[in-house]
Amino acid sequence: MKPQDIIREKTTAWIFGYGSLVWKPGFAYKKSKIGYITGYKRRFWHGDDFYRGNKDMPGRVATLVEDQEACTWGVAYEVTDSQVEESLQYLNMREVMLGGYRTKMVEFIPKEQGQAPLLALVYIATSDNPIYLGPASDKEIAAQIAACRGSTGHNSEYLVRLAEFMRLYCPEVEDEHLFSIEAALLNIFSDCGGIKPLDQTPLLMAGT
Repeated sequence: MKPQDIIREKTTAWIFGYGSLVWKPGFAYKKSKIGYITGYKRRFWHGDDFYRGNKDMPGRVATLVEDQEACTWGVAYEVTDSQVEESLQYLNMREVMLGGYRTKMVEFIPKEQGQAPLLALVYIATSDNPIYLGPASDKEIAAQIAACRGSTGHNSEYLVRLAEFMRLYCPEVEDEHLFSIEAALLNIFSDCGGIKPLDQTPLLMAGT
């Protein structure tokens, strides 16, 4: 059985987000926890030809790449009862059908001390995906992000919001890949006269 089919049979489940899900889950949930998973590193190596780009100019969004020495911080959302099926249907369209991601079960470790690890569903895009873009330099990734826009907005919003989340909720974590791309992006916009404020409300996490 696929991971999402396993948790469909449960009345309570956890879903781990490490990209846009940390600031825009898009589904109802009971509560959320800040924390991390091990064995994976976050990389802007996946393409997006719908939400943050298009067929001609795909944007760059985050996926997870296996690395036994790494960990990735994000948010785990608890869904219960009818929320389980509703969230899975929503994320199947958002992440699988339109995003090209697959599902996997991972161990999530909450940031708050004294809380036990949780089994969570995560969405990962791999290199066999047709819109997987793969590695590039920080400057190349930033330039691509700066130039792309999709159905939900500019690709730069995705990057800046994720960096904002990390600074607000995981200030002790140094995500070199993320922050280096952000710095390169801000340099691009600085050369163009500055970056416009995001048309979003301040980043707030509820129920953590």
